[in-house]
Amino acid sequence: MKKRIYLITAALCCGVLVSASTSNAQKAGGMSKVEAISQQLDLTPQQKLKILPILREEAPKVEAIKNDNSLSKIQKVQKIRAIHQQTDPQMKTILSQEQLQKLKAIRQQAIRDATQTYGR
Repeated sequence: MKKRIYLITAALCCGVLVSASTSNAQKAGGMSKVEAISQQLDLTPQQKLKILPILREEAPKVEAIKNDNSLSKIQKVQKIRAIHQQTDPQMKTILSQEQLQKLKAIRQQAIRDATQTYGR
């Protein structure tokens, strides 16, 4: 009887750990995209402090649009561009012209990805 209880307890613990690690991996995947953008833009430490919160707020919204199969390709492009337009004024005050151009290219790629990979 004790062995059975031990096995059930061990199985439940393993299930919880697997579930937690999957959830953390998904969150880390979203954060790694933000970190990748930060590295591509070659941000200074001061810029990173200002830009990362903006990107972290923007990323899940863009991902939700990418994954929304009820939207047409055009609707996805429009919605993603609207999100980018909301944060552009903040970005322009923080980034250099070169960094803004890189960000524009990164965002254009995100739009292409949304319409090719997930679009109808």
